[in-house]
Amino acid sequence: MTKPYSVTGAGLGLRRSLLEALSGVDDSVDFMEVAPENWINVGGRFGRQLREYTERYPLLCHGLSLSIAGPTELDWELLKNIKRFIREHQVRCYSEHLSYCSDDGHLYDLLPIPFTGDSVKYVAKRIRQVQDFLEQPLAIENVSYYAAPQQELSEIDFICAVLEEADCELLLDVNNIYVNSINHGYDAEDFLAALPGDRIAYGHIAGHFVEAEDLLVDTHGADVIDPVWHLLDSAYQRFGVFPTLLERDFNLPPLNELLAEVATIKTRQSAAIAVANKVLGSQKFELQV
Repeated sequence: MTKPYSVTGAGLGLRRSLLEALSGVDDSVDFMEVAPENWINVGGRFGRQLREYTERYPLLCHGLSLSIAGPTELDWELLKNIKRFIREHQVRCYSEHLSYCSDDGHLYDLLPIPFTGDSVKYVAKRIRQVQDFLEQPLAIENVSYYAAPQQELSEIDFICAVLEEADCELLLDVNNIYVNSINHGYDAEDFLAALPGDRIAYGHIAGHFVEAEDLLVDTHGADVIDPVWHLLDSAYQRFGVFPTLLERDFNLPPLNELLAEVATIKTRQSAAIAVANKVLGSQKFELQV
């Protein structure tokens, strides 16, 4: 199993609605990410535009419908298409959600996995199958969830067990940690500290919706708030500066505002590097790849 060359810096999720607006953007964005399901077998104008972007920027893929914890057989036809897409566009990393979204058909939502020992073994086996088929690591994202059916393990213990059992990578979603910490009443910093930093492939940061004081909804439809930025700073301090992508799926602001949040990621990465260099003295500190 080989590991594709990675990315550095700050990235942005590429949406079709942004194709025209981003055409003149150069070094404001270091890499981009797409959901492969939205682009596989797309031709015509959109296909040509995607090719223009993948020739200019390193590309990551963040899957939506693999349903890694689902009760039915893995979708091997989808995986064949994803493997071809990865090779066609030199995709640097493929990630998916630690969740499921299908049974006999797709449910169009991310459903919570029971945090049990049996689930660890089941999900890890499927992750290993995917990695073997793709011949590269799979990065699994810690997801937001709003119920914990049949819970035997804590969320952090479950995630760490899956990562270890599957020997896969982690897509660290900082906003999801914050959202879950409010909704389920745990300390976000403690959760962060317990993660295996050496497995981080890259990170996500996003905004959310405040339904109530004790209920946040992970929407990717708002600006990133200060506590989430501060949690990202903590992650850099603990694990080193890893590639980080801004997720924004709807309520898209003007492009200059969107790029300003990407610039904020870069500013925080630079600040973390400066602090590390000061601590380490003459020892050079660089972006984690």
